[in-house]
This record gives sequence, structure tokens and C-alpha cells, in this order.
Amino acid sequence: MKQYKITVIGLGLIGGSMAVDLKRRGFASRVMGVEADPVNAAAALKIGLVDQAVSYDRCLEDTDLVILAVPVGEAVRMLPEILDRIGSEKQDSGMKRHMTVIDVCSTKSALVRSVENHPCRDRYVSTHPMAGTEYSGPWAAMSGMFDGKACVICDGEKSGKDALETVENLYDVLNMRTIRMNAINHDMHAAYVSHISHVTSFALALTVLKKERSDRHIFDLASGGFSSTVRLAKSNADMWVPILTQNRDNILDVIDTYMDEMKAFRDAIASGDGDGIRGLIGEANRIKRIIK
Repeated sequence: MKQYKITVIGLGLIGGSMAVDLKRRGFASRVMGVEADPVNAAAALKIGLVDQAVSYDRCLEDTDLVILAVPVGEAVRMLPEILDRIGSEKQDSGMKRHMTVIDVCSTKSALVRSVENHPCRDRYVSTHPMAGTEYSGPWAAMSGMFDGKACVICDGEKSGKDALETVENLYDVLNMRTIRMNAINHDMHAAYVSHISHVTSFALALTVLKKERSDRHIFDLASGGFSSTVRLAKSNADMWVPILTQNRDNILDVIDTYMDEMKAFRDAIASGDGDGIRGLIGEANRIKRIIK
């Protein structure tokens, strides 16, 4: 297997978990890490996520592959800068640099627009590994988190053939299956299968917390169903605020549809319409055909 020198920018759950398995499974010969929080940088070194922690200014030094694993708002700012620096180094050296840059963010449209006409656009591959937990930071990183999951590659036709091949090999090493789609469709689908789940979990947590102010015993009754439903409410705001604002239109469409379904349940419950409730639950049960 060909080995790559990798730099991971952002050593949280996703970046840290990728670093662990890419090194452990032989894809990476060396992993450098860039982390703005010095406490997290020290932790990433201590627990062995990276071989070396470097500053953002040094992120392209002796590197074959850059993984941009920061919140999407920061990624939109950093990505054009990184491609600018690749272009400058190509010009200074008089030769084409075959460096590859990927992001792992949950929204894509703003990112791909930010470098749409960049002369080094072919060095960038837009990806979204569909895996994660509600935890954040380097201590949340885990081996095997991506195994068996899907990874979306967006607008792959705009990436260089060699860059795409490198990225496909990377996700093959992580035991992920790759799916191709454009950034617009990705953001719409992500709103339905990922983003709305977080919004509803946040809303349910707020609902229960308001009740808890007047009834301290409510959490004594909480079972596994509640825990699994509200689990995502523990997710990091620094990551989710940019996602929800950048994918606003798609998420608002999903929220409106969700509220229509909530109203249907409310109306059936309010009128004591058992057949109506049964029908709604039966329709919802069809999800079992899709999710095993």
C-alpha cells in the first residue's frame, strides 16, 4: 500500500478518529496535527492521535494530503487560503504539486462555491464521512468509527483524477462505501437524515428541561427510549451553529414538513382518533424497510 504524509487540521472526533485509523492501518506514514486549542493539541499528542503538532502556517510542510476537519464556517475561510498556498508553492518550485486537500464537513454548497473558480480546484475533493457521535474533542476519537458507514464525495468531476483516486483509497482503508452526488443534493439529503435529527433532539431536550424546573422527578422516569432520542442534544454548538445556518433553507423545509406531521399527530390525539393514530404509526413503521 502506498503511504502518505498527512496533516489533519482539527483534532476533534472526526479528524482524530481518521488520524488513528489511517496511521494504524498503514495509509499514513506520518500524521501532523493542527489544533487551535493548545489543550486539545497537547491531548492529541499525549494519546497518540498525531506524531507532531504544528501551527496552521506549517500545515503544508512536507505533506501529501491535508484533511480539513474543522467546523464548516472555519473551513470556508481556510480552504481558499490552503489552495492559494498550494498554487504559490507550485509557482515557486516550477512544478505541479500533487497535494490533495479534503474536507469532512456536513454541508457542502458554501465550501464548493468558495473555490469554484480557483486555479487549484483540482487538488480539492469535497467529502462527508457519514459517521459520528455526540461527543467532541480529541478524547472522543475512536478507532473503527467509520467502518461500514457511507461517505459522500461531492462534485467529484471537478477534482483531479489522482486526487480522487487518493481519496477513494483513503475511504477504502477506513472501510467506508463511497457515494457520488453534487453538493446541492447532498445538502438537501443531509438536512433530512442528519440535521433535522439534531434540531429535534435539541428541541426535545429544551422541552424536558423546562418541565424539569417544576418537577424534579421527571428524569427519574427517563428510560432508554428517551436517552436515545435526546442523545444528540449533547452535540457541540461550535460545530452545529454553522451547519444549521449554512444549510438554513433545506433545514427550514424539513422543519416545516416535520411540524406538519407533528400537527397530524396532535390533531389525532386531541380528537381521540385511535384509527388515525394507528394509521400514522403504521405509515411511520414503513421506515423499517429502509433502516434495518
